[in-house]
Amino acid sequence: MTTGFPRLLGDIGGTNARWAWQASPGSAIQDVSVRPCAANASLHESAVAYLTEKGRARPAWVGIGIATAVTSDRVAMTNHTWGFSIAELKRALGVERCLVINDFTALAMSLTALAPGDLRQIGPGHAVSGATMGLLGAGTGLGVSGLVPQGNGRWSAISGEGGHVTLAASDDHEAAILGLLRQRFGHVSAERVLSGAGLVNLYGALCALSGADERALSPSDVTDAALDGSDLLCVQALQHFTAFLGNAAGNLALTLGAHGGVYIGGGIVPRLGVRFDGALFRRHFESKGRFTDYLKLMPTHVITAAAPALIGASSALDLMPA
Repeated sequence: MTTGFPRLLGDIGGTNARWAWQASPGSAIQDVSVRPCAANASLHESAVAYLTEKGRARPAWVGIGIATAVTSDRVAMTNHTWGFSIAELKRALGVERCLVINDFTALAMSLTALAPGDLRQIGPGHAVSGATMGLLGAGTGLGVSGLVPQGNGRWSAISGEGGHVTLAASDDHEAAILGLLRQRFGHVSAERVLSGAGLVNLYGALCALSGADERALSPSDVTDAALDGSDLLCVQALQHFTAFLGNAAGNLALTLGAHGGVYIGGGIVPRLGVRFDGALFRRHFESKGRFTDYLKLMPTHVITAAAPALIGASSALDLMPA
């Protein structure tokens, strides 16, 4: 047996497969490459194509985060045609260990390995070392997870579907928005608002409430118009998105007792950078009645690292049992 290096690391989404190499313990992740999933017939072919392109020999260990539920040896992607057996992939690659986990679990596992420069704190609070951490991130959907200490330096990432909990309103205007969305969708999950499509849903609901004509906008259109101030309803949509996200993050912090902090990943908030309204987010994060002071102690951070799920895939190989 080797010490687990070198490692092939993967972050597999419905559209693209991101691969990287880690040569030794503590070394930087290198040779990051993004390949369209459609370019290869299988995950195995994509991995081999990457190794061939980069001139890399066989890795010792492989760690992969993938955008689908991983509940058994057989993995089938939700938004792509790839399906495979983890055991067969391990044999085909000829490696000692092959760990395949949900992509948001991989992101959660990155939290213990991120450097201070990989994070931007929003608002007050100080993390308690070794305490439970919460994670949520809005992108194509809404991912929710957490990292729970298991002792002896090991951690367990929560694998669930927290993005599909019922979204609650904190005032009458939010209730009116959710009422319109409930007419359309029946059940209004957090993901119906806290995602790229959710930004468009918010914009549409605000148009209906104000009697304005709804334009056909993409999520990026809504964000761009909000940031440049060219459309007041888009500005309001992004404000409501931020408020609902703060509310959801506060709920997660209360549920987990996340004294290690709550971390925000996904595609939307990190891309907003300093233009994200952290004060509005924190106001709704902390606004939990009798537990406001409790939440003021918990820090919230935006993950700014370039490839955190790859970092998490490597961390999972070390911290999760074989």
